[in-house]
Amino acid sequence: MSALIEISDICKVYNPGENEVRALDHVSLCIDRGEFVAIIGQSGSGKSTLMNMLGCLDVPTSGTYYLNGKDVSDLTDDEQSDIRNLEIGFIFQGFNLIGNLTAQENVELPLIYRGVGRRERQELSVQSLRQVGLSHRMDHRPNEMSGGQQQRVAIARAIAAKPPVILADEPTGNLDSASSKEILQILKELHKEGRTVILITHDNDIAAQAKRVIRIRDGRVEEDYINEIEL
Repeated sequence: MSALIEISDICKVYNPGENEVRALDHVSLCIDRGEFVAIIGQSGSGKSTLMNMLGCLDVPTSGTYYLNGKDVSDLTDDEQSDIRNLEIGFIFQGFNLIGNLTAQENVELPLIYRGVGRRERQELSVQSLRQVGLSHRMDHRPNEMSGGQQQRVAIARAIAAKPPVILADEPTGNLDSASSKEILQILKELHKEGRTVILITHDNDIAAQAKRVIRIRDGRVEEDYINEIEL
């Protein structure tokens, strides 16, 4: 089976020359379809830069990145945007919901950018909100919901168009322990359904919930191992 994500010898260098910073230093890794992977590292480790590469939010200084069989190493901004819309569902620490839109309207928004018709958008948004347990909150705006509920809306938005990759950047960072447990359980359920879930975190306890852990330090992959856990 070909890898869903394959990066080879990726470097990201800022300020090339005497004062250069190597945020990523010859990183290579593969992630197969259906994996649940945690990428863990402390501040300054390079994990956020790696997340930006994986999410097509940035391009490497050198090296190659194949996503779903397509070389995305050296794309224009517009091409990156197209890839993000089609291939990746993002979940952010800060939720990134639009305050004056309802939960359902927030979920529908990226579907509009994809050119999905109105009826299909409504069906997909309702389906994904039900999947995260928010069928009773579809008409509520973000300020009428708890942090955990807002993050569930963000997950529904990420999965509505059924992208091959779910990229979750510190998804429990702004949540209490009970809400964090709910969000992690939803991510596990998505993995069980066959989704590829990549979880970015600095927290060992959060990383331990994933089946595979990739530890980044000083811009390099320090460890890459399988967790012996039941998901």
